[in-house]
Amino acid sequence: MTAALVAAGLGIIPGTAQAADPVPVAAGVAEAIAKAATSEGFHSPADRTIRTTLPGAAAANGKANAKTAAPQSAPSTQAAVAAADAGANPALAVDVSGTSYTAHGIELTTLITSADFALGVVIDWGDGKTDTVTAQGTTELHHSHTYDKSGEYQVKVTVTDTANAVQATNGGAFLTPGSDFTPHTPTRLLDTRDGTGAPAAAKVPGQGSARVKIAGNAAVPAGVTAVALNVTVTETVDSGYVTAWPGAGYDRPGTSNLNYTAGRSVPNLVIVPVGEDGYVELYNGGPQPVDLIADVTGYFTRASAGGYTSMTPARFVDTREGLGAPGGKLAARSAFTTRIGGLQGVPQGITAVALNVTVTEPQGPGHLTAFSGNGPVPTASNLNFVPGQTVANAVIVPVAADGTIKVFNGSWMPSHVVVDVVGYYSKDSKAAFLPFTPFRTLDTREEAYGWPGGRFRAREYITQGFTPEAATGVEAYVLNTTVTETGGTGYLSVAPSPNPLPAEGTPAAPTAPRPGSSTLNWTAGETVPNLVQASDGDHGVITFWNQGYQDADLVLDVFGVYQSK
Repeated sequence: MTAALVAAGLGIIPGTAQAADPVPVAAGVAEAIAKAATSEGFHSPADRTIRTTLPGAAAANGKANAKTAAPQSAPSTQAAVAAADAGANPALAVDVSGTSYTAHGIELTTLITSADFALGVVIDWGDGKTDTVTAQGTTELHHSHTYDKSGEYQVKVTVTDTANAVQATNGGAFLTPGSDFTPHTPTRLLDTRDGTGAPAAAKVPGQGSARVKIAGNAAVPAGVTAVALNVTVTETVDSGYVTAWPGAGYDRPGTSNLNYTAGRSVPNLVIVPVGEDGYVELYNGGPQPVDLIADVTGYFTRASAGGYTSMTPARFVDTREGLGAPGGKLAARSAFTTRIGGLQGVPQGITAVALNVTVTEPQGPGHLTAFSGNGPVPTASNLNFVPGQTVANAVIVPVAADGTIKVFNGSWMPSHVVVDVVGYYSKDSKAAFLPFTPFRTLDTREEAYGWPGGRFRAREYITQGFTPEAATGVEAYVLNTTVTETGGTGYLSVAPSPNPLPAEGTPAAPTAPRPGSSTLNWTAGETVPNLVQASDGDHGVITFWNQGYQDADLVLDVFGVYQSK
């Protein structure tokens, strides 16, 4: 682990970076990846070995036995047959274990028990690829392999003793820890206002929870490992927060997914593991009852589906400028179609896209819904707004075969819309999702998590190293960013750093270029969350920009990683 990859500091002008303890962030990430990836594996002991006698066994065993036979007594034909049945290598057996430390990788340990003969070893990884090595007598072998896609693979090890014409085979089924994404037409699974997905129409009490059925609901299959939900809190009368977690059998984490104040409806995208019972739980951390809404936009399974590819955030739509859509505000109760596939480095044939959608200058209350370019308007929503409010939310949207999506203005008044692309899902993308038990990496209100203290200063940026050297193939992190204690209006930008963090005692890195995209927007006194699927770039480092002109505080929670190895 190098200081350049694990330090966290504040950067503005070269030489003024605030140093931070280099251990907490990357150490926590490395531990979380290892824990998430080692939850699966197999072990097939030696007593399950299948022995096969090969053609010519009698002659081969006769030759092998002749090495130790007395010169005056050649074996009879009957003795040679008996020797072939028993084998001159009767102890030959194979013990096979497979485990993993990454989303798509397997670490295979093969324990061979054998007399002192030359052996040929073939490892069939179950994906059409094999490795061939040689061994001598009893030995222990270690091999690694990376699968291109998520799924279950039958791993088989075959050991051949040619001298004695005998073969031993053993293996097992290996399920990759990482999961692939399948987009889902936005569908409402929970609405406590009318009782959808709940026992009855009733608010969720303060410090109470609502259970949301995921597996087997709205065509989400059994065996789902994680789900993408757009969660909205509404009808609030006090301040509080909402936490999503797998529920039964899991401890509720100390992190939050969204924060709310009295009288505001607040949405946020949540990617959360699904409990073994097929449910997730939404906890109301406020003191007063609230209504909760949950719309599914996709799910993750260990079957091969769509992997993820991250991007440096790129602006695809801005109705204020006529970019990607007709210029001028999006009219009431209408939608625009915009193309994603085939533009700005996004390939054709993608199945879904990860967006940050922002509504600004709305003339009335309402909601926005993003959906596939060839589908009808769903009943679900992605973000809610009131007149004059600027609101951003992360969105995962199915993409039509022609590469298009639509955005619908559910208000009775017009509004401007901005769409930034942060990544996409496709059959050719290799990164699979590994969910973590959520943990906090930064809270500028505290001298903790490696942060030396101090606020998130206006027009400056915090740089945080996420990826340790041991974590290979990281494509992006799933983070929840929260800005609080705001002194004025502003917005947050999140982007990979073009520079590595400097080693201790070396000059500060050059100032990073200011991003042109936004992740969340705020006004004075607000607490605003938003999910970010953030690329860590070529250096394992992410920058967080305060694009406002007043100081604020920033909180970062990590929920998972996309990994291609």
